[in-house]
Amino acid sequence: MSDQPSPARSFGSVADAYDRGRPSYPREAGAWLVGDQPQTVLELGAGTGKLTEVLLGLGHEVHATDPDDAMLARLRERLPDVPTSVASAEELPAADGSYDVVVAGQAFHWFDHERALPEIARALRPGGRLALIWNKRDERIPWVKRLGRIIGTQEQETDPTETLVTSGWFGFVENASYKHWQVIDRESVQDLVLSRSNVAVLDEDGRRAKLAEVLAFYDDYGRGMDGMQLPYVASCFRATVVDRPEGAAIATTEAGDEGRPATTGGEPTDTDDVLLIDFR
Repeated sequence: MSDQPSPARSFGSVADAYDRGRPSYPREAGAWLVGDQPQTVLELGAGTGKLTEVLLGLGHEVHATDPDDAMLARLRERLPDVPTSVASAEELPAADGSYDVVVAGQAFHWFDHERALPEIARALRPGGRLALIWNKRDERIPWVKRLGRIIGTQEQETDPTETLVTSGWFGFVENASYKHWQVIDRESVQDLVLSRSNVAVLDEDGRRAKLAEVLAFYDDYGRGMDGMQLPYVASCFRATVVDRPEGAAIATTEAGDEGRPATTGGEPTDTDDVLLIDFR
């Protein structure tokens, strides 16, 4: 049996690199996900607190959870007043109907959806929402696409719409997108690489080789001490929990017109398009 951690549980070993190297989220994306009025929020897969900090800045009350205590340790350092729990999406530390919103940033694709979605629905108040967000590199830009081929693209194709609308626990799914940028330099691009789950599970020689490959790329495309601007699209989704009588069975439905997402807020992103302007 391999001693290597699974990708989903590999982040604790690289918590420092994750905290330094990963981008935050746009404030307007957090407002779209959770709202502009104070809400009680249960955050799943909170990691080192990138999204938590945004939601707190918007005035929301957040309980942050993550299955890895090493990740939460960094969150506690940054946000010592935030309540935290070491917990997975499949077993939530929440009473029935206790939260207005359950939110997950860069995490939903790791969940066991058959177990997690009923738990999330249980924790939500009537009319409550599940809100999901992923930062995705804008790979319409050629050099960004080349970087993706080097460091991995696991999260680039994530869309939870079908999973949610066919589960029976949630209704219509809305989506929005917001562009933003992360300034990276020769140091932070290494942290970005080390924070990737597919790199974290490599042995020492494998990680060293991957870093060498990325540094060679940076030396070709970067601007030394001035760094480079890495473009992202924050891809956001939200869905309201199904209103059901107590004890009623949940009927699973097929995704039809009701399952088609409505795009609001940002601009659509088609990764088959290519931007000819190189925004380094």
